[in-house]
Order: sequence, then C-alpha cells, then structure tokens
Amino acid sequence: MVRYTIILNIREDKKMKKKVLSALLVSAMTVSMVAGCGSSSSSDSASSDTTETAETEAAETEAAETEAAEDAESTDEAAGGENKLTVYAWDANFNIPALEAAEADYQANVDPDFDLEIIEQSQSSDVEDAVTLAGSSGDYSTLPDIVLFQDHYIQRYVADYPDAWVDATDAEGMDWDNVGAEKLSYSTIDGKHYGFPVDNGTAIFAYRTDILEECGYTIDDMTGISWADFISIGEEVYAKTGKYLLSMDGSGNDLIYMMMQAEGASQFKDGAIDIVGNETAERVIATIVEMAQKNVLYLANDWSDYTDQTIVGDMVAGVMNGNWIIPTIEQVSENAGKWEITSLPTLDGGEGYAANGGSSLYITANCQNVDLAKKFLAYTFGGSTVTYDAALTNGGVISCCATAAESDVYQQGVDYFNGQAIYAKIVEMGTNVPVVEQNDFHYTARENLGNAIINAVNGSDLATELQNAQDQISFAMGN
Repeated sequence: MVRYTIILNIREDKKMKKKVLSALLVSAMTVSMVAGCGSSSSSDSASSDTTETAETEAAETEAAETEAAEDAESTDEAAGGENKLTVYAWDANFNIPALEAAEADYQANVDPDFDLEIIEQSQSSDVEDAVTLAGSSGDYSTLPDIVLFQDHYIQRYVADYPDAWVDATDAEGMDWDNVGAEKLSYSTIDGKHYGFPVDNGTAIFAYRTDILEECGYTIDDMTGISWADFISIGEEVYAKTGKYLLSMDGSGNDLIYMMMQAEGASQFKDGAIDIVGNETAERVIATIVEMAQKNVLYLANDWSDYTDQTIVGDMVAGVMNGNWIIPTIEQVSENAGKWEITSLPTLDGGEGYAANGGSSLYITANCQNVDLAKKFLAYTFGGSTVTYDAALTNGGVISCCATAAESDVYQQGVDYFNGQAIYAKIVEMGTNVPVVEQNDFHYTARENLGNAIINAVNGSDLATELQNAQDQISFAMGN
C-alpha cells in the first residue's frame, strides 16, 4: 500500500524523548534526596536511602531499556526494511499514479511484501531544494532512497553534487537500448546511467481538424511541411476563423528549443551559448517573430493565458508542445473527435521531431538498499507494460520504452483524437528525436531569448536583440 507522509526527523524526536526522560530521572532523584534531608530519624533516613536507591536503580533500568528500544526502532526506520523504498515525487495527478502503478506491478509479479513510500512534494523545485540542502551540508541522510528529478536540471546537479547520486549502469534487467536515445542523453553523464525514465516528453503538433477542413486542409496537409508553408496556411486560418494556428507562453517560450531540435541543432555549442552567427538559430527565431507579427502565432502573457485562454479558451487551431499538454487540450469536452496529432514542421520541409520536458527517477547516496532500488526501477520503468499501461490509464504518463508501446492499451484508438492511436504514435515519434547538446543554462537561454523575441515583435531590431540576449546568457554562464 502506498502511503503519503510529511517529512519528520525521527532521530531528533528520539533524542528529545531521551532528554525528557533523563530530566525526569534527575528530578525524581532530586525530590528523593530532599525528602531524605528532611527526615528526623536515622531509621527514617536509612529507609529513605534504601527507597531512593531502589527507585533510582529502577528509573535507570527503565531509561536504559527505553533508550535501547528507541535506538533499535530508529535503526529499523533508517534502514527502511528489506523490502521498502522511499521516494520524493510531485504531481498527484501525473507522476504519483505512475509510481503507484509501479509498486502494484512489482508486488504482483516480483515481491508481494514490497513497500513503496511516496513522500509527496508540492512541486519539482522542492526536490531540487532538498538535494541542494543535502549537498551543501555534505549530509545526504536527509534524502529518500529515490528522487524524481527534471531532465533539464539533472546534469547541473550531478556536476555540483557528484556524491549525491548512485551509478545505475549495472542495474540488473535494465535494457538501456529500449529507451530513446534523446531521453537518455539527459541522464547519461560521462558514460554512466543515473536515471530511469518516467514520462515521455516527445513533442506533438495537435490540430483542430474541423477548423482545418473549414479552410480546405487536412492533417496530411500539415505533415512534413515547411514553416513557410505553415505560415501561409496560418494566415488563411486566421483570416477565415479568427483563430491562431499556434500559441506559446511568451514568458517561457519553448518554441526555440523544439524548433531547433527538430532541425538537429542546439542553442549551445561546446558548452557556450550559440545564437549569433548560428544560421539555424537565427532562421528559427526570425520565423517565430514573423509568425507572431502575421497573427499565426499568439504569444501569451503567461502560462495561465497560454493554457486557459488560448487552448481551453478555444483561441487556437493548433498546439505544439510536449505531449503532457494533452490533458489540457482534453479539458474541452465539446471538442472531442475534432483533434489529431502529427509531427512538427521544419525550416525546409520534412517531418520534425523534438521533445520538451520530462523527468526520471534517480537513486540517492542515502539509499539503504541500492540493489532493491535498481531491481525495482529496472523492472517497472525499464519497460514493464503492466506499469506503463496503468500509468497511462490513471495518470496520462506515456512510456519512453519502445516495447511498452506494443501493448493493447497503447495501440487503442483515442476517441478525443478522432480514433488515432496517439500513444503508440508518440512513442514511435520519440525514437526519432535527435540528440542535441544540452546545457545547465537551458532555462536562462529560454528567458533571455523569449524577451528578445517579444521586443523584436514589438518593433526592435532582431539582430541587436539577439546580440544582447547572447551577451546576457554568456555573462550568466561565466563565459
């Protein structure tokens, strides 16, 4: 059974109990001595001394027995038991159902006594803060056995706190080749595998086919096209329907990264920011500015504006993002059957593939049973169709493992997406995502380049804005 807990420092609590017990013992001895001093006869004094000695010995014995019992209990709790693991995770509607599915799978098919304790965090940054605090103090005993960690951040944290993580390369039963190369590119550091995949971040382009048909187009017309053709169609869609063909959070613009990855290119080169003078980067960013200026792309003010107003609010005819955006699209029940997905456009035409977001599970240096952690994670998230079928059904988590997509659950058509078997398609697309250079300053680049785009859309010189953005990113990187 999965249990949710609030983090308590059990050892500190035990120490406090012992201090209280010791204080009571001293107090009892003091009261006994005062009573002895107040006695008027030698026989009373002797009796008092005898009573005092007996009470003291009894109290000392009780204290010793209590301390021994608590020490044993503390040790048992620290060890977590032979079949127990603890994990930090966030999102009760997404990641946690996936972990629940994994526990049930392992109990049913490997070890019925297995126990996974999920310690729910409010958001991903809580896990990052916990690792930072432990790493800064050099005391990893505050961490659980396993943590869920964002892919885009892990390389930085392995570099900053190399002793916090367990090398999982030799995990028994783990077929690393069953996981997409792009997914593993985050968690494979210096040739060592640290992370076990959870959710698939493969990007989709979802279109309202009813709106496309109103303008004379189908999903096939949107597959393998160039961004120039996309802009032409987008202008027509806006003119006829008043809807944008794409939207993105302007303050957290992920289009740059996804569009470049679809070209097999990165914003970084040899550890430095690479925008100015990078032809692909300059073309991608100029395309984004053009789309915004021609009402093909709506740059939302913030994340809420992006999801609640443009997608749920029915302002757009197309959505391009990591497939985790699907539950947001599905919030509008009246649009069921009107959506279909395909790959991304590219600068010169041809199907593009990218990924955005995602997380993996990592074993910490405080893990009390590393072998169990490796076996559990390799068996479940390493490709079990039982785990991933339940994770998809209960939480919408899509597998990163190719074999998991062979199940009947993945092959089923999805009514909301006009009967498309979108989950099998997403896993297949994920195998085609190019591996590009990653960098710890991914989000720094996103923020500064996003600002440059907004300024250029509003009339500033794009070349000047890109140079300013590159200078700021380089400064932040210490280059």
